[in-house]
Amino acid sequence: MEDSAGPPPQPLSALLAVELRALVGKLKRRLREQTHSGDLTPSQTAVLLRLERDGPATMSSLARAEGMRPQSMASVITPLEAANLLCGDPDPLDGRQTILSLTEPCRQWIAQTRAARQDWLSRKIQLHLSTGEQEQLGAAIELLKRLIED
Repeated sequence: MEDSAGPPPQPLSALLAVELRALVGKLKRRLREQTHSGDLTPSQTAVLLRLERDGPATMSSLARAEGMRPQSMASVITPLEAANLLCGDPDPLDGRQTILSLTEPCRQWIAQTRAARQDWLSRKIQLHLSTGEQEQLGAAIELLKRLIED
């Protein structure tokens, strides 16, 4: 006789992975809502954050880093330059290239948006979690850090 009870139960790790992925996605969306990032596309945001993290770069090196063709990267960069978020200077080693970097208004915008997200999340934690729950969250964060270590 065949067992018709359904598929075997998933291991706890698989269930946790589903829940965690969904939760992290929702948290990212909620944080993004706090920044009013205007009309920036995910690709434009990725380029700005890469330049902030790694420093000035050429369009071709940005394209490689983002897994794009240089022609596609141009359509990402052009609106950022028009919005005064990026500026370009000639490469001193290769005059055919332009070194792109963040403008000061862009750096200020990044700092302001980070502060807005931080403030929102801090308020939510304080409002919705007791001191003991905040300590539990701290322990959970340590576990999450271990998940992303290589």
